[in-house]
Amino acid sequence: MTEQNEQQLIAILGWSLPAIEAADKLDRPFVVVGPPDFQTFADENDINFIGWDFDRLNEGSDELYEQLKSMDTKVAVPIYEETVEWAGALNARFFEDPRIFNRSLLLRDKGLMKRKAQMSGIKVGVFEEAHSKDDILRFLKRVNDALIKVEGDLNDPIHIKPLNKAGTVGHMMIREAGDIDKMGDQEFPYLMESHLDGQEFSCEVFVHDGKIKFLNITEYVQLGHSNFVPASPALEEWRPQIHREIQKLIDSFEIKYGVIHPEYFISHDGTLNFGEVAARVPGGHIFDLIERAYGFNAFQAQILCSDPDTPTEVLDDFFPEEVTSAKGYAGSLMVYPRVRLIEKLDVPEELKNDPYFEKHDLFIPVTSKVAERVGFGNHYGTLFFFGDDSDRMRELLKQYEDYDFYS
Repeated sequence: MTEQNEQQLIAILGWSLPAIEAADKLDRPFVVVGPPDFQTFADENDINFIGWDFDRLNEGSDELYEQLKSMDTKVAVPIYEETVEWAGALNARFFEDPRIFNRSLLLRDKGLMKRKAQMSGIKVGVFEEAHSKDDILRFLKRVNDALIKVEGDLNDPIHIKPLNKAGTVGHMMIREAGDIDKMGDQEFPYLMESHLDGQEFSCEVFVHDGKIKFLNITEYVQLGHSNFVPASPALEEWRPQIHREIQKLIDSFEIKYGVIHPEYFISHDGTLNFGEVAARVPGGHIFDLIERAYGFNAFQAQILCSDPDTPTEVLDDFFPEEVTSAKGYAGSLMVYPRVRLIEKLDVPEELKNDPYFEKHDLFIPVTSKVAERVGFGNHYGTLFFFGDDSDRMRELLKQYEDYDFYS
């Protein structure tokens, strides 16, 4: 990397204090592009900052590129789902390659994503797009007709989710017509897909020059609630197949730099079905778990891998050995209140005294009324665990998943 390249700015798109702190410790110049509300905080803490509303795409949007270009910015790094297209648009111009923007659209539109995967020979479930409740009802019927259901059989469920929302936001499982009647109309269009059997897991893949530099496998205990890193030996034994499938995904989607967060389903015989893929920081505190288990900062890894000028030897020195270098299993359990009004918080002594328990950030909110759920819900804090046995980790996460911390 030349001295000139080292002085060019990295643009971090989205406000994230862990990402800002990670960039600062890398000792590389950067600028944060985030919601204007953070301007005062940025000024008070000497953070190079541009206020920007990512929800507004209009004729003034070119202004952001011009402003970043005038500051000698070299690359944009997306932190949140809503910034992925912006990073694609900016990097297309920084690198004079319009295909970068088109590739970012594949990672934002679930319909395009599924079609591209299917055309590339990647195994996916049956899927269609829905523009009305009638479309959903027809898809539910067609899927179950294809499964040769007879009268009295339970329907196989289908899953629906907004085409461009992150993670579990807007996700619903539909088993019968009554489930469709409960829906609102505000989220159309949806992606509809058949139910995939098998264990669901995610991968956090740090990519540079189209090659996998580090592959983490995160084991889901309960989707949207609990997970741990690295995966158990039973899931890790499929790492060679998983690695091949992810490299196929990278090649098919022409992903060159940064981090991707694909989700898959794996059956008992090792058959892999592709769920979806994102190109930003994963949820579920997974970056925190990676750092706890492996000792490296995943935000720094994302920044280094997003920069085409990062030397290969720097990345080789940065990343440890996969799986074997992990100091133990790091797990998290996101807690969702089961009550409408919160009066007290109860963290049992048994939990506090468990050798695997490390910390929690549960809190009693100022407003006692529980916020309306989005996706699988707005969690009110997280429990963090660490230990050397994956079976014990899974057991603990399942045990406290059903505990009423709030009453």
